Amino acid sequence: MKTLVIEDEKKIASFVRKGLEAQGFVVDVSLNGDEGFALATSRPYDVAILDIMLPGKDGLSILRNLRDRKISLPVILLTARSELNERLEGLNLGADDYLTKPFHIEELIARIHAVTRRAAGVSQSILAVADLKMNLLTRKVTRGEGAIELTAREFSLLEHLMRSPGRVLTRVEICERVWDYNFDPDTNLVDVYIQRLRKKVDDDAQHKLIETIRGVGYCIKADA
Repeated sequence: MKTLVIEDEKKIASFVRKGLEAQGFVVDVSLNGDEGFALATSRPYDVAILDIMLPGKDGLSILRNLRDRKISLPVILLTARSELNERLEGLNLGADDYLTKPFHIEELIARIHAVTRRAAGVSQSILAVADLKMNLLTRKVTRGEGAIELTAREFSLLEHLMRSPGRVLTRVEICERVWDYNFDPDTNLVDVYIQRLRKKVDDDAQHKLIETIRGVGYCIKADA
């Protein structure tokens, strides 16, 4: 999940970045409102974590301008406990949720999953393709009756494949969405991780789900 964090307090921004990246999120951080607004309006993100008090364009102005432009990017506001009026104004402007400081990273992650599911019109936290299931909240993955243990990066890669069953994802897209890398045509990073997933997901199964489209990329079969 590609996340934009707009927060001017460096310790909080670093705390959020490290916590999200540990769970496989791709994170961009901006320390001021003007840059943050430029990123939010020029790059694709799944969710924005937006502080209200910022140098340059403040958080509520960013939110107002996003909604005026009909940009439906899910937004979670970060606020101080004393900022009740700002929280209410933010919700009225179209914020999807808010979190008061200080907070636990686990709560932020749960709220991110909740607002992105709502934005996508998804009422459940389970992805399923054939007998492969992924719980986005507990981060448990199973194939049939067996549990599959994945690293954070493997989980993110498999989630990206499972969100678009039958769709071929290029190596460029996978790198940008899962690693946030500008694609290096000489790297075999994607291929290495796909092979790891195959061993865990497909090796013991009769029906193979992860398919290579030669010269293009990879997909997970929708009708296996």
